[in-house]
Amino acid sequence: MTVSEETGTRALLDALRSARLYDLEQPRYVGAPTFPAHHPGYLYMLHRRHEPGLGEARTSASGMIVMAEHSGTHIDALCHQAENLLMFGGTRADASVQGPRGFSALAAEDIPVITGRGVLLDAAAARDSHRLAAREQVSAGDLARAEKHQGTEVREGDIVLVRTGTGGLWHRPEAYLDGAAIGRGASEWLAERKPVAVGADNVAWDLPGHEDPGLGSLPGHTLLIIRSGIYIIENVFLEELARDRVYEFVFICVPLKFEGATGSPVRPLALAPGTTSKAM
Repeated sequence: MTVSEETGTRALLDALRSARLYDLEQPRYVGAPTFPAHHPGYLYMLHRRHEPGLGEARTSASGMIVMAEHSGTHIDALCHQAENLLMFGGTRADASVQGPRGFSALAAEDIPVITGRGVLLDAAAARDSHRLAAREQVSAGDLARAEKHQGTEVREGDIVLVRTGTGGLWHRPEAYLDGAAIGRGASEWLAERKPVAVGADNVAWDLPGHEDPGLGSLPGHTLLIIRSGIYIIENVFLEELARDRVYEFVFICVPLKFEGATGSPVRPLALAPGTTSKAM
């Protein structure tokens, strides 16, 4: 390592040590809220325990995790959705790319490490509300209002996280599943700004059970994933960012390389300056 490289590494480490780090993953537990199509969501079984009489002082414990790829805080791969059997980029969803072991195109292992400028749009706070009402849909106007209210501007290549306040209900599954969501107009507004990824503090980005007159169920998934190639991250924990009014930050999200999978659990992180939040 050269002197200049060492100096640069030290400066980077100093910056990281002084940064505020926000963990944006919701805890995973048996019974956590899960979109109905992905039940049972998350299961954990302890199959090896610490017990006496095993012949030595050291003992081991280990368990088995069984989970849907679209449970908990997770990211949707581009193969997750198709429109008229066409996925993003015109890739046909047929036997040439999908089979018993998953997808050979647009799958979870193809999702890059997502890092860049993160923006929180607090739709609830922009309406002077702690939490939007059950089954309420965030509109394009709400996002524009949040942008103006916060003094932040969404730019091409950003990662945009939308807060409804529903994330505070994570340990009340019935209320969480009935929470607010992102409406079609808001998804169109975001797609026009060309972010790398979007995320929200609710179970499915879109409103479960709602049918859009033109696009049917989950219109945001069609507009963002299929038509625009924009990743969606669901069940993101945004309460601490909102509490501290951190609206711009360095966002880091590392999907797991599950070959053929239609999504991956993630533990997103937000890094903000250690003193006052400044525009990046």
